[in-house]
Amino acid sequence: MNLILWGIVLLGIYVQQSVSQMVECFSSFTLSSGKCGNLLGPVEKNSCCLNPSYGYKEADGDCRSCGRAAWSEWTPWGECSVSCTEGVSQRRRSCHGIGNCLDPDNLGKVQTKPCVKKACCPVEGGWSEWGNWQLCSVTCGDGVRKRRRTCSEPFPQCGGSCSGAEEEITPCSTEIICPTHGGWSSWGSWGPCPVTCFYEGHSPQKELRKRTCTNPPPSTVPRGNLCEGSDTESRPCSGLPFCPVDGNWGAWAGHTPCSVTCGVGQQTQRRICDSPKPAHGGKQCRGEEQQTGICVIPDNCPLNGIWTEWGEWSACKPPSTRNIRCRYREGKRRRERDCVDRKYNGDSCDGEIVQHGSCYDIEDCELNGVLSEWSLWSYCKPDCGPNSVQIREMKCVADLSSYNSQDPAIFAGDPRVKCDGLKEQTESRPCKNVPVCMDKYDDTSGLI
Repeated sequence: MNLILWGIVLLGIYVQQSVSQMVECFSSFTLSSGKCGNLLGPVEKNSCCLNPSYGYKEADGDCRSCGRAAWSEWTPWGECSVSCTEGVSQRRRSCHGIGNCLDPDNLGKVQTKPCVKKACCPVEGGWSEWGNWQLCSVTCGDGVRKRRRTCSEPFPQCGGSCSGAEEEITPCSTEIICPTHGGWSSWGSWGPCPVTCFYEGHSPQKELRKRTCTNPPPSTVPRGNLCEGSDTESRPCSGLPFCPVDGNWGAWAGHTPCSVTCGVGQQTQRRICDSPKPAHGGKQCRGEEQQTGICVIPDNCPLNGIWTEWGEWSACKPPSTRNIRCRYREGKRRRERDCVDRKYNGDSCDGEIVQHGSCYDIEDCELNGVLSEWSLWSYCKPDCGPNSVQIREMKCVADLSSYNSQDPAIFAGDPRVKCDGLKEQTESRPCKNVPVCMDKYDDTSGLI
């Protein structure tokens, strides 16, 4: 039974009642590159995705993940958009898997930032006048002479150079004839041996090759020297093979067990080129030593649990009966998360389900306001077009300097902040050399 019929029989054993789209199934999907690896073969999409670590390709040829929707890592920052002065650099990420990727911080698929590859652009220099011609390079026959100039009037700036040649060459003649000494040509090809197979006990024949004194031939006036050595070389015929015996395959061995315990795997059969073995330069067996077919274990693969995001902190409570609201006394609070989507004997989530933390209760407390430091410059938005800008802000925030900790995360509640006389500020600056938008909506939405 050939490979195709054998694969069809195996698939027919485990065919499901509902018809699913046929896809090319792969046993690995790499999130960082979005590529599938280790092709298993054609199978129904539902069967392939019994294992969430697998990937598949549909008719469009794009690789897709069987797992939950997840972002790839950000790509490295790209090359600066210009080679000198200020430009922008971009990096990207992709969403792979089933469903939509969460984006709570609205980072999008593209990030853009300013860059400076080189602070200045090259400025060309100018050549000096040519120097004097040098003497002829030979004492007989024809040669060359040279003259030079320097890139110094003016010197180039910022890595620039001068266009054109630094050196000029012209032919010269001494009007004296030089003698030409003879030189050997390359050896010709070895002549054929009289036999093509080597028989043990026979004396090997000899093969010959020749060369000529013509590279160059010696001159007669003035007389040049003849070539030294012989114009003929011989050697015994060597490396001749024994007469060849072509190889032939033995019978196929039994199938190996299925390579997986759930979902789609592979089975193999092997055969050996030993009926007979190739010998003395005979041809190897034609065809494959191993053939591989698909096997389906109709069990779902384990799906490990995944933590949800932490829930909201509980109210900040005093550790005793003493009031802590609008006081410098620490309270206690807690928050929880759940381990979800664990199926088919997958692993539970690592870590704690409950987190405890300290807090200061400033709910509805009247606090003085202070101006924050300037925030960091934002990414360039939109990511393309002439209107891309960065912004930073200075805001009125609660003065928490009297507390033992100024970490904003430890404070619970919304205070009443007095910002009288404090002026919040926002600054913006344009991003330079931003790529041109390829879509008419890119310049306004900032999304690609």
